[in-house]
Amino acid sequence: MKFELRQAPYWSARTNVASLMLQVLLALVPAALAHVWFFGPGLIFNLLVAGIFAVAGEALMLRLRGRPPLVTLNDYSALVAAALLAFALPSLTPWWVTATGALFAVVVAKHLYGGLGFNIFNPAMAGYVVILVAFPMHLNLWVAPRMGDIDYQQLTVLQTLAFTLTGSLPDSVTFDAISRATPLDAMKSGLNNMATVAEIRANPLMGDFGGRGWEWIGNFLAIGGFWLLIRRIIRWHIPVGVGLGLLVPAGIMWLIDPGNNPSPGFHLFAGASILCAFFIATDPVSAATSPRGRLVYGIGIGVLIYCIRTWGSYADGVAFAVLLMNMAVPAIDYVTRPHIVGHAKASDTDE
Repeated sequence: MKFELRQAPYWSARTNVASLMLQVLLALVPAALAHVWFFGPGLIFNLLVAGIFAVAGEALMLRLRGRPPLVTLNDYSALVAAALLAFALPSLTPWWVTATGALFAVVVAKHLYGGLGFNIFNPAMAGYVVILVAFPMHLNLWVAPRMGDIDYQQLTVLQTLAFTLTGSLPDSVTFDAISRATPLDAMKSGLNNMATVAEIRANPLMGDFGGRGWEWIGNFLAIGGFWLLIRRIIRWHIPVGVGLGLLVPAGIMWLIDPGNNPSPGFHLFAGASILCAFFIATDPVSAATSPRGRLVYGIGIGVLIYCIRTWGSYADGVAFAVLLMNMAVPAIDYVTRPHIVGHAKASDTDE
C-alpha cells in the first residue's frame, strides 16, 4: 500500500493574512462614509495618496530585498497601515504630507525591521509621529462638521482636490473661514485659559459627549470593531484594556473635580480613542501576545492617552501611547507569557 506524503504544515489554516486585512478594511468602511459625510471628501484623497505611496514603498523594498513584490503585496497589510494613517490626518492635508507618513510607515517602521511580522512599532502611528514632527502646522487643518447650525464655509470636491495637490486654497477662501479646532484642542486650550468644562462645552462644536460629527464616526468605528470581535479577527483584551486604562482615571478625576476634568464620555468620543482601541492597538505584530499581556498592554495605552491629554503638550496622545507601549511589549511578554508545563519559569532560571 502506498501512502501519500505531505510536507508540514499538515493542517491548513482557515484564514490567511490577506483575508484578515481585508476584513479590517471592510470594518472601516462605515466610519469612512460617516467621515466623508461630516468632514468632506478629504479623507478619500488621503486614502488614495496614502494607499498609492504605501503600496509603492512596499513594492520597492520587496524588490530591493530580492522578494517577489506581487506575492507579498497581496496581503494588503500596507493598505491597512495607509487607511489608519489617513484616518488620523485632517481632511485638508497636502499630498506630500500624507506621502511622507505613508512611506515612513512602510519603508522604515516596517521593512527596515524585517517586514510583516518583525516590525516592533505600529507602522501607521510611526508615520503619524513623523508628520507631527515634520509638518505640525498641517495637522491643524481640521474643518468643522457638516451641521446646519455651525457657520463655516464648506469646500467643494474640486476645491478639496486642488488643496490636496497644491496646498493652496481658492483666492476667496481663507483658512480661518474653513478650519476649526478639534474638540480635544478646544478642551485643552480652554482649560489652559482657566475656563471650566461647562463653559468650553458651550462651543457649538461640542456634542452630547465628545465632538459633533466625531461621535457618529466613533459609533461606526465601534460597530466595525465589534464586528471584528465577532469574527474573531481581534480579541477582547486590548479594546477592554484601552477602555479601562482611559476611562477609569478619567472617571475618577471627573468625580473629584468636574469643573476642570472632562467626563469619561468626552475622552471616549473625542479624538482617536475608539479607533485606537479596535484598530490601532490591536495590530497583531507590534502588540503583546499572551491574553494577560494584551490586557496589560491595552491598559498601559489607555493610561498614557489620558496622561498625555491631561498633562502633556499634545491634545491627543494615541500615537505616542501606542509607540511607547510597543517598546514595552518584550518586557510585558517576558512577564506574562505562560510557561510550559514541566518547565521552570524564565524568572526561576535566572536566579
